Amino acid sequence: MTIELAAPSLPRRSRRATIWRWARNDLRAVLSLSYLGLLVIVSLFAWLIAPYSPVEQNVAQLLVPPSAEHWLGTDDLGRDVLSRLIWGAPNSLYASSLAVSVAIVLGVPVGLVIGFLGGWIDEVASRFIDALLSFPPIVLAIAVTGVLGIGLTNAMLSVGFVFAPVLARLVRAQTLVVKNALYVDAARGFGASTAHIIVRHIVPNAIQPVIVQVTLMLAIALLAEASLSFLALGVQPPAASWGGMLARAYNYIEIAPEQMYAPGMAILLTALAFNALGESMRVALDPTMKRR
Repeated sequence: MTIELAAPSLPRRSRRATIWRWARNDLRAVLSLSYLGLLVIVSLFAWLIAPYSPVEQNVAQLLVPPSAEHWLGTDDLGRDVLSRLIWGAPNSLYASSLAVSVAIVLGVPVGLVIGFLGGWIDEVASRFIDALLSFPPIVLAIAVTGVLGIGLTNAMLSVGFVFAPVLARLVRAQTLVVKNALYVDAARGFGASTAHIIVRHIVPNAIQPVIVQVTLMLAIALLAEASLSFLALGVQPPAASWGGMLARAYNYIEIAPEQMYAPGMAILLTALAFNALGESMRVALDPTMKRR
């Protein structure tokens, strides 16, 4: 007869009830999810919502202020700002999702392995991670982009590579705590394999902080994409990008400062939504935070 000891956790029904109460009662969660859901809808139906083509130029209407015809005005090439803002949304969401996905794929397994094995492997890997984290993130991302080549996908792969050590260190720390728990020792005593212990006992209990960190990374990835596009390393013209729009608007800040408002507010609100969602999840997953 085989006895299997599982890590302590909430029943599935209780877990669903907790998530539902969090989403229903936390105003930050409601507002953040509503805004991000709207952004996803806009991204999926940009071709239907945008009033004009994002690349259509009109030299007769350069830097036109907001009007009934062009709600947010036109840029220096006569393109409708609202249409470019709408078409920039899918690029921004794609960039954030790609960067964080790369970080998860690279960072989480490394953190699990070095945290579980420990010893000299943990020591060497930890020093390597510390060395990577010592570089300024945006400088390291620019360097990796220079190696991979210019473009949105390569830029976000670079950002994901920069994010991976952060997740690896977080997962390693959580794994070091969980692997010494009594239920893990009991599982070893009953002959459970290493893979079984990691998948069944360590991952479910070490993943909660990762979920919160991922939401925060989505906001940072959005800002990184805007920064790289601002430097012409991300989305390439004539494709629409919030960072690219901000870069072009900066050239005309003295004669048409309103050009910077729309992309700047889009970046700000989306980053705040991701941050607020991460903070709300952190409080929901940590009962001590909720009591305070």
